[in-house]
Amino acid sequence: MNRRSVLTLGAALGLSGVVAAPGAAWSWSRSDSVAGSLAGALGGGSSIDPQWVWDDEIDRIIASVIQNGQVPAVNQAMASWVNNWQPVPSGLPPELATWLQGAVALPAWADRTKLRRAADFNRRKDTYLFVIYGIGGGIMSTVIPREARSVYWSKGGADMQDRAAKTFSFGYDLSDLNAFENTGEFLVTSNKTRMVHAAVRHLLPQSPHWQASGHDEQIPISNHDILVTFHSTGTFAHKKLKEWGVPMSTADQDAFLHSWQVALHMLGVRDEYIPASWAAAHAQADQILTPKLHWTPEGQELAGVLLGLTAQVDLGVTRGFLNEFVRYQLGNEIGDWLGLKRDYVSAATIRVGWPSYILFREGLIPIAPVNFYLFDQFLRALAMAFLNRGASGTTTPITIPDVNRPTS
Repeated sequence: MNRRSVLTLGAALGLSGVVAAPGAAWSWSRSDSVAGSLAGALGGGSSIDPQWVWDDEIDRIIASVIQNGQVPAVNQAMASWVNNWQPVPSGLPPELATWLQGAVALPAWADRTKLRRAADFNRRKDTYLFVIYGIGGGIMSTVIPREARSVYWSKGGADMQDRAAKTFSFGYDLSDLNAFENTGEFLVTSNKTRMVHAAVRHLLPQSPHWQASGHDEQIPISNHDILVTFHSTGTFAHKKLKEWGVPMSTADQDAFLHSWQVALHMLGVRDEYIPASWAAAHAQADQILTPKLHWTPEGQELAGVLLGLTAQVDLGVTRGFLNEFVRYQLGNEIGDWLGLKRDYVSAATIRVGWPSYILFREGLIPIAPVNFYLFDQFLRALAMAFLNRGASGTTTPITIPDVNRPTS
């Protein structure tokens, strides 16, 4: 069953918004989206469920690249394509080169003033964002069934250290001070990621292991799935920063959201699905993220690998402390799903010490708390562990896969 037959089936059944999962019909109003906020470009009403929306043009192009055995040549041509100022590299298939020429441009509604403010916000709050994205969002991804199964059975699932480094290359480039400037890298990184998604959409449906894994979709990484990932990172970060009492002006929050709005657009998400406000983002997350969280065997293994990679680095804390920091962010239910052993001393240290650590860092108390050094060293080492930037100071190259997860 291909995407055309899926959509045709939906139309035949009279479903204008096909059910995404049992009891979870899509009910998003376009008026709450970036598109709906643009001078009446779209009125209210619900869009078609983004579960049935992919990235048709680049999907077709990358499928052709894979089928024609051109992946090694394309990866070689793109290896030196890093900075936003660089032109689309030569040596690419003509159709791919033409597509990239249009895809690297910012959307017309992008606000460079907001993007620069977001970059400064990321710089000021990077310590918190590292722990939220790494320990919070990173582990949350393992209890998002679709994402866990797609990651596990794709090529990247066989080498999670490399997969994690590439994922954090995306996050690092988005958070960089020059992310959207000519000297930054995000416009290139986002398009490489978009091509990887297209490759996975072509390859995974051919995997008998993915087909047998109990997933509920015929084609992975729909607009719906990318939005879910956004909510497990960007929306989750906004929620945690608010819960932790991290000072943020309204302008900072708006700018932070805007950088994610542009990032979603650059990944191929339609503007009609991109939330126009944090209130809309949290409402969308409540519909498509929170009810979907669940344990899977693939997610269990991925969580073990991710936490194991972190434990390999000298973080200055015990594995119990690491487990409790996961529980502190995601809650005990998810901690229990993943079998994270309890360390009640570390739990108490985090529960009391982390709020004090934030207060001191934000200049709200004059004296450093007793455990300040513990948290400071932990977070600095954690950032390096996930980014895997090493002595070279370069992020891990993002390359297009041409096979699924190797299995014996």
